[in-house]
Amino acid sequence: MIEQLKRQKVRPLGTEGQDGGQWILLDYGVVIVHIFLESIRDYYDLDGLWTDAKSLPLEDNG
Repeated sequence: MIEQLKRQKVRPLGTEGQDGGQWILLDYGVVIVHIFLESIRDYYDLDGLWTDAKSLPLEDNG
């Protein structure tokens, strides 16, 4: 996904956590992407915090 966005000249405004490898945050302004290990996902339960938010499917165009 990140490489596809780069090819389209879409770059994040900021990134965090790439060195640790457990949780990466990509800030695209309107959209913030969290990529993390399943154990970390379970621990922080962001899905539970955002139960009212709309869920969007992710298409694999790869």
